[in-house]
Amino acid sequence: MKKKIRVGILFGGRSGEHEVSLRSAASIIAAMDRSKYDLLPLAISKSGRWLPPSESARLLPSGLSMDRSGSRALMILPVPGSADRVDVVFPVLHGTFGEDGTVQGLLELAGVAYVGAGVLGSAASMDKDVMKRLFRERGLPTPDHVAVLRSRLANRRRDLVESLVKQFGLPLFVKPANLGSSVGISKAHNRAELSRAIDLAAAFDRKIVVERAIVGRELECSVLGNDQPQASLPGEVIPSREFYDYRSKYLDETSRLIIPARLKLALTRRVQHLAREAFLACECCGMARVDFFLEEKSGRVLVNEVNTIPGFTSISMYPKLWEASGLSYPHLIDRLIQLALERHAEKVRTRYSI
Repeated sequence: MKKKIRVGILFGGRSGEHEVSLRSAASIIAAMDRSKYDLLPLAISKSGRWLPPSESARLLPSGLSMDRSGSRALMILPVPGSADRVDVVFPVLHGTFGEDGTVQGLLELAGVAYVGAGVLGSAASMDKDVMKRLFRERGLPTPDHVAVLRSRLANRRRDLVESLVKQFGLPLFVKPANLGSSVGISKAHNRAELSRAIDLAAAFDRKIVVERAIVGRELECSVLGNDQPQASLPGEVIPSREFYDYRSKYLDETSRLIIPARLKLALTRRVQHLAREAFLACECCGMARVDFFLEEKSGRVLVNEVNTIPGFTSISMYPKLWEASGLSYPHLIDRLIQLALERHAEKVRTRYSI
């Protein structure tokens, strides 16, 4: 009988997306084939405490069967011969301290395989300013933006607001540079709203990104793979509110997802090509969801951002796009775990000493 792969599902975390992470983890666990995998829940509390499996399991919906034994908090550490050693970790930590390279660094130090982007890809994709600079370096079209450090806000607020309006006009989007799920993002239509939006974004990060608002359609494309990634069929988001904010994504059910998006074949292929290029530009691997704008005025496809740990809830675009492309949710999880093990096997071939 073939030995099962032991998978640690890492979820929760200190970010503003803690609750979303719980929902994503529950969806993944419910979809995993128990004939192939032994599952170990590894939760991080909102305060940053790593919980043992017995406590971790209590954060998830009842009825999810998995290994709840053990009292140790870190089952990923490289203890030779340990029966608690997992074969691969599946991080489902959205946002800060989970999607930004920090946890990935810990997993690298532990020498354990893990799903998704590595340290560099995670950090670069999480920082919207760095990410957009990488897009431009690769020649990818992306909305104009500027980055502003929080330390600049104390004495130069009025000058900054006037400078941004002069450079881009209105409306503007204001975002924390390092966060996801549209947390802390605002659309500013006038100077007063812009000032408040800057304060909100600055509460979530020391660096904020201000960019020109794009009028057009919002498209998303899922990417899967390591060195030779594949792109799914694109989907379209029609938000229930003025833009696809946190409430539209997770709290109400009136936003519409059109899967696949109604696009001409040439435009579909353009989106898929740009999705793969954005994935490679940010040194991603495993998985990512790439978001786009189809600008109404120019007809251009603009790359907005890369999400290295996209939502995996029952209504999330990433798995839905792969289902529409012929890859079911359980088989998508199988493929992600396989990609993680393949990348780890490739990495262990590297020499670190003379």
